[in-house]
Order: sequence, then structure tokens, then C-alpha cells
Amino acid sequence: MAKGKAAKKKQPTASDRKRTVLKLVLSDTCAVCKTPCARGLRYLASMRQPGAVGRGVPCILTRTYL
Repeated sequence: MAKGKAAKKKQPTASDRKRTVLKLVLSDTCAVCKTPCARGLRYLASMRQPGAVGRGVPCILTRTYL
């Protein structure tokens, strides 16, 4: 290398970064949550409608990193 030139920094690729994983929780879990979030409350309200079919909502409190 010549004087005065800095080595290029390696850009992190998608596989090098931390991946976050959120667990899917159902409305009964959101109903008893100690720290309710806006997403959970909105899901809980929609599940109270007659005929609602729920598939769960990602819970920010169950976040883990891979």
C-alpha cells in the first residue's frame, strides 16, 4: 500500500448482522400481558369482533437475536 491510503472497511453483509426473531402470540396472551403494546391491544380489539379469525401477532417482548 502507498503511504496515506487507508484500507477499505469491509461492509457487513446481511448474514453478518444480528437477526431478530419475534414469537407469535395469540389474543389470550395479549389479554394477560403486564406491559401491553399498541400492536397487541389493536389485535386484541379485533379478536373481540364476532367471527374473527386470528393468526397471532409478533410480540416485541419476546425478541431474541440470532
